[in-house]
Amino acid sequence: MSDFVDECQLHAKGGDGGAGCVSFRRESHVPRGGPDGGDGGHGGDVWVVADRNVASLLAFRDFPFRRATDGGHGQGRKRHGRNGADELVHVPEGTIVRDRDGAVLADLVHAGDRWLAAQGGRGGRGNVRFASNRMRAPHFAEQSEPGEERWLGLELKLMADVALVGFPNAGKSTFISAVSAARPKVASYPFTTLTPSLGVVRLDDGSGIDADSFEMVIADVPGLIEGAAQGRGLGHQFLRHVERARVLMIMADLAEVADRDPHEQVDVLLGELELHDPALAARRRLVVGTKADVAHLSWDGPRLSAVTGEGVAPVLGQLRDLVSEARQIDEAPAQYVVHRPEPTGVTVLRLADGVFEIEGRQARRAVALSDLTDPAALAWAQRRLEKLGVSRALARNGAQSGDLVRIGDFEFTYEPDT
Repeated sequence: MSDFVDECQLHAKGGDGGAGCVSFRRESHVPRGGPDGGDGGHGGDVWVVADRNVASLLAFRDFPFRRATDGGHGQGRKRHGRNGADELVHVPEGTIVRDRDGAVLADLVHAGDRWLAAQGGRGGRGNVRFASNRMRAPHFAEQSEPGEERWLGLELKLMADVALVGFPNAGKSTFISAVSAARPKVASYPFTTLTPSLGVVRLDDGSGIDADSFEMVIADVPGLIEGAAQGRGLGHQFLRHVERARVLMIMADLAEVADRDPHEQVDVLLGELELHDPALAARRRLVVGTKADVAHLSWDGPRLSAVTGEGVAPVLGQLRDLVSEARQIDEAPAQYVVHRPEPTGVTVLRLADGVFEIEGRQARRAVALSDLTDPAALAWAQRRLEKLGVSRALARNGAQSGDLVRIGDFEFTYEPDT
């Protein structure tokens, strides 16, 4: 089974908040001690973090669940519960985060880029928070708020300076194994390469001084065939890894056993790249003929043999020039996050069964954090909903006496204000 995974699902669950405490002072010689219940701690957040030490999304294939720590409950003597620890989800550089509908939420390009995947729940307030001249001894506290929970899609696009593009068995894996420490599987049959691999190539000026060395990252992707952009062959699912390469190295097979003329190979490969992403047609590229040691087909461009080493050094020199130029001119892909703040206030939705549903985080919190079995807590929640304008919003939307209203898991019968 392959150790490289470039698509997976992630289930992120923020930590639940801790519940507030109901407590009263119990001290000698202090009659009728007041409330002293502490607040619950906030739940931890789940963050997706780009890490250059992570090579693929393999860790999520069999276990996609990541959960942050819950907050601690409040205690007496105004002692607050501890906050939950954040959960850091490490992914490779170049990982894209999508929602369940496929919309891009974040693109984590550089090491250290992070995105909030699931927010932890807020801790409930202890009863000391509700003490006032009107309510000297509140016997209720807020409950804990559950952490945010959702499924996300992760997609990896490799970050490379050079991407090797060619038909199956064109010599891409042999080339990258000859010029770097990468060791992809090499065999004489097509579709030997089933997963992408990265290799680091170090070049110097011959002086032996490491400070003058030049490094570039080369990506070997499975071979393409005609119709790859429409889903044919094995390489189509890895075309995304070509998108971020600064330079494309198009490799034409010059061996006699090749099914196509090398010039026709190049035309087909460029056509497939353009169909996948039109921007790739204008990408810097170097076109070379491979297998020069057994070449039998006509070719007037650069050629190399990764087996004998013929032409490898000049090709690497040309790649170095193209990559250097691209690094100076091109801007590196920027990390971005799509911010979609939750609307403020309350929104009333009328469902098909005639139920009115109230949307809005503040309204949900007013009932979710309150112990509605306690009359005083229920009265506080009602006052909070009135301040948010829930009754007015229901009246504007045509609610009548006796209609069922739902806020989160809480339901009640609507009665208009008199």
